[in-house]
Amino acid sequence: MSKGHMTGSDLPWSFPVMVSQLPEAGLHQALEASAAQRDLIAKAAGVNAVLRATASFDVVAETEGRVSVTGKVTARVEQTCVVSLDPVENDIDEDIAVVFAPPAQIPAGAKSVQKEEGDDAEIPDLPEPIVHGAIDLGQLATEFLVLGIDPYPRKPGVSFVPPETPEDPDEHPFAALKALKATPGGSQGKKPKGK
Repeated sequence: MSKGHMTGSDLPWSFPVMVSQLPEAGLHQALEASAAQRDLIAKAAGVNAVLRATASFDVVAETEGRVSVTGKVTARVEQTCVVSLDPVENDIDEDIAVVFAPPAQIPAGAKSVQKEEGDDAEIPDLPEPIVHGAIDLGQLATEFLVLGIDPYPRKPGVSFVPPETPEDPDEHPFAALKALKATPGGSQGKKPKGK
């Protein structure tokens, strides 16, 4: 899921939770991005604006130092319609279910699973690493928010209409060039100079 971990100062929305401080019964955490954080998320996500971004999480410690994180991120983003180029607002509602583990428990990657079990092996979802003893819920919310963005947003009721192709070949845009080529003064039948 993630493409590498940034440091806290690089993240547009950061809310680290120390794994060692998790209550035995687990932790419920609700987050809401500030205006400044939403601006940074919009830049990172390549959208015009993030008008609202909230997330809720249930964080539960499991055996062997693993941590289960479930929850949801909801947001409203403003994008540019790919057809009309008008601004369009879209809602995002993404469920989150991720397991975190100490880095030592995570195999080197998908390639090591394929080496052990062959090229046809189904590669399981690997846990995300617990970085410096913490899980950053803000980063997790941002990643799922970005995954939920429509890559081809369209304004409601707008559809792409391809240009009409004329039935008569003489009406085609290149018909004038063909006619020019066919005339006695055109280039058809002329030999290059010097030959």
